[in-house]
Amino acid sequence: MIIPQLTLNNGVAMPALGFGVFQTPPEETRAAVAAALDTGYRQIDTAAAYGNERQVGEAIAASGVDRAEVFVETKIWISDYGYEQTLHGFDKSARKLGLDQIDLLILHQALPSELGKTLEAYRALEALLADGRVRAIGVSNFMVEHLTALLHTATVVPAVNQIEVHPYFQQRQVQDFGAEHGILTQAWAPIGGITFYRDSGHRSTLDDPAIGEIATAHGKTPAQVMLRWHLQQGRSAIPKSVRPQRIAENFDVFDFELTSEQLAAIDGLETGKRGGPEPADVTLATFGRPIPED
Repeated sequence: MIIPQLTLNNGVAMPALGFGVFQTPPEETRAAVAAALDTGYRQIDTAAAYGNERQVGEAIAASGVDRAEVFVETKIWISDYGYEQTLHGFDKSARKLGLDQIDLLILHQALPSELGKTLEAYRALEALLADGRVRAIGVSNFMVEHLTALLHTATVVPAVNQIEVHPYFQQRQVQDFGAEHGILTQAWAPIGGITFYRDSGHRSTLDDPAIGEIATAHGKTPAQVMLRWHLQQGRSAIPKSVRPQRIAENFDVFDFELTSEQLAAIDGLETGKRGGPEPADVTLATFGRPIPED
């Protein structure tokens, strides 16, 4: 199967649907990534803070899939912000992944309390891009005010902003701002995620009757409907699982199309409740932790 591609603002092509490994234990990561690559995924999203970059790299190396066919994305954690620190953060991630070049390198969070460190970290990403050590750069969990501050000093517009987006929390203002500036929205927790419904007081999106009705109409699962919703609205999505059957199910979303009415019905499920941490609460004191060298 040929996976639809999204063209980033610097001309680099990225698969529209990727595979995430957030909260996947290192000991389960190799098998999960191997199953994803075997299924047909060609984008893998990880992060220094996940603690499983090494296993992602090992799975890719052992897969037999040509390295040029796999789009690898990782993230610099806030503890490694600052110009020199971020350059070193890249070295740590590249070494663990076993790669000389990373396809997409992004800043994992805005650090509003230390904006200078955030801007210096992004300046390091720009240097890595100029040196050819990364093919594209971006950010994650940046709100409009963070993007605005960044764009005042950046020489390279971020290619991607990876944010929490699912039917119950859509961040349309952030998405629209990104679209105006050529920044692609990439959805984490694209089907809601256990973190969301456990901590937000809302039921799982998988049990939503409106989504279930649409799924029944297409002979698909609620998860497949939500992933299709992302793809048809031009977003990248990075679902995660460690179960081969679910990994394959999440990939089987290219043979049906939601109607405009169905897309609008899913749009109407917005609750305004965030599942992840409030961006303003992300500080070195609350979330900082050292990223190991190896």
